[in-house]
Amino acid sequence: GNTYRMIEQDDFDINTRLHTIVRGEDEAAMVESVGLALVKLPDVLNRLKPDIMIVHGDRFDALALATSAALMNIRILHIEGGEVSGTIDDSIRHAITKLAHYHVCCTRSAEQHLISMCEDHDRILLAGCPSYDKLLSAKNKDYMSIIRMWLGDDVKSKDYIVALQHPVTTDIKHSIKMFELTLDALISFNKRTLVLFPNIDAGSKEMVRVMRKKGIEHHPNFRAVKHVPFDQFIQLVAHAGCMIGNSSCGVREVGAFGTPVINLGTRQIGRETGENVLHVRDADTQDKILQALHLQFGKQYPCSKIYGDGNAVPRILKFLKSIDLQEPLQKKFCFPPVKENISQDIDHILETLSALAVDLGGTNLRVAIVSMKGEIVKKYTQFNPKTYEERINLILQMCVEAAAEAVKLNCRILGVGISTGGRVNPREGVVLHSTKLIQEWNSVDLRSPLSDTLHLPVWVDNDGNCAALAERKFGQGKGLENFVTLITGTGIGGGVIHQHELIHGSSFCAAELGHLVVSLDGPDCSCGGRGCIEAYASGMALQREAKKLHDEDLLLVEGMSVPKDEAVSAAHLIQAAKLGNVKAQSILRTAGTALGLGVVNILHTINPSLVILSGVLASHYIHIVKDVIRRQALSSVQDVDVVVSDLADPALLGAASMVLDYTTRRIC
Repeated sequence: GNTYRMIEQDDFDINTRLHTIVRGEDEAAMVESVGLALVKLPDVLNRLKPDIMIVHGDRFDALALATSAALMNIRILHIEGGEVSGTIDDSIRHAITKLAHYHVCCTRSAEQHLISMCEDHDRILLAGCPSYDKLLSAKNKDYMSIIRMWLGDDVKSKDYIVALQHPVTTDIKHSIKMFELTLDALISFNKRTLVLFPNIDAGSKEMVRVMRKKGIEHHPNFRAVKHVPFDQFIQLVAHAGCMIGNSSCGVREVGAFGTPVINLGTRQIGRETGENVLHVRDADTQDKILQALHLQFGKQYPCSKIYGDGNAVPRILKFLKSIDLQEPLQKKFCFPPVKENISQDIDHILETLSALAVDLGGTNLRVAIVSMKGEIVKKYTQFNPKTYEERINLILQMCVEAAAEAVKLNCRILGVGISTGGRVNPREGVVLHSTKLIQEWNSVDLRSPLSDTLHLPVWVDNDGNCAALAERKFGQGKGLENFVTLITGTGIGGGVIHQHELIHGSSFCAAELGHLVVSLDGPDCSCGGRGCIEAYASGMALQREAKKLHDEDLLLVEGMSVPKDEAVSAAHLIQAAKLGNVKAQSILRTAGTALGLGVVNILHTINPSLVILSGVLASHYIHIVKDVIRRQALSSVQDVDVVVSDLADPALLGAASMVLDYTTRRIC
């Protein structure tokens, strides 16, 4: 834009206008622009004969000005030197520092950097950023009319995004890719966004092409503009839900308002930032940027005064008046240490984000702290009480203890995920009907008491669905569009992933795979039916058959014993089969065949690309299941792979994945 008009509006006389920008927006055009300025500036400076030349910032046109003034023995006062950002701007800024005679810096670290660059401490003023003088007095003005003018009448304060991204001249190709991913993430995030065109640095033409290829200028959620007057821009960023991009404005000025900022790439990599700035150093897909948007959007941080307290201009005026125009221009030198800068980083946050996972089994109640990478940081186990009152109190107690421990372990808990047996309404967080293994567990609202106690969001689903979610995030289903998980444990359950999403069904009864009927005349099932897979292949079914054999003295073989105080279990049946008990082997073969027929039905109905057998019995059934598929399945599905899960705790990991996936995506 023609920003010189802002100078005229402030009643300043412009003595000379120089047109020095060579069109082209590439590296050569930047060099030619500097060269053209160097050709034109000597005549202007000879005519004006300034006592002091004030040079601001780190732009290439400022470098031309500082070079000309230094060679013509004109004193230079450089504003905003000593800062560290990234790209060619660093080199230009520091080059101007070496040419300048006096320095006005914005932060204590910048002051230390100037000193370590051999600049004379007596010629350095720590004033703060001049723009903060205006920023800190601007927020209370009428702003809604400005928001409506630039973003539309239906936009509310804190419910829109300001995006400002420039090319990185030292890595143009990568910066264009980052810009493309940013636009993809903003489109997915689906919030009204004001996008400012990039500056004229090399690579800007390509960035504009990306905007137009994605239809940003015509997209209903976007407003694309080339320039916003500074006074109005202040109001827009002050009341935005978030600012995203790689402009120095985001990491410097916006901190005055506590507006959340996402700083992308390396352009501002060394800048001092307040806690409102979240860095995304690099990204291969839009996902990391999208996660950052979900983490930042709508937050309100404390106002930062790293870059100033609103009194920079009076300090600078006093400093200017103190300069002795008769003193020599020769510099002095000194070498102090550099103060290290610390800031937030998205990769560090993703490593420490964690979930509380709860697994309600028929015997045990388990709570675990699970990291974003699927690591179980700490696990707690108690016997599952028999009554509702005791059970809910124990869950609350264990979760409170785990949340307190998470703080000590430097884990940021995002929410609670609960895996439980029975039919669950995940939208309401309610257990509708439980299995017979968990008593007093029908029509139970799990979400409310935990959310009220822990002040965290809570997700609930049944154990079969959680096993599928665990495989999708951490296991062999990762990256697959369609697969099925079957749990073989005390009961038989499962989960179906279709087009990357979990299928719940119209009444939350989808994937009750244990109750697929494989025989009309089969044994009774706990559901009230007959011939279900669970009636043949579950741990309860194997225990039932083991007891029958034991009662008939047909279970134990040489090398086996069952103590009198120990109940006969499925484990004894499996042990007997391994030791050569023919009847036990026959029972396991029948159970595996029933499970195999169920898998064949699944292959014919859903046609997944993978079937994952999970649970303690999976390894005992896998070969029988594959044999049944070879004999019974249609040829078109016989190539579908059936594997044993390699996850040790699918219920806990699945419960955690509900939190880790959905909190970072803000899906409730």
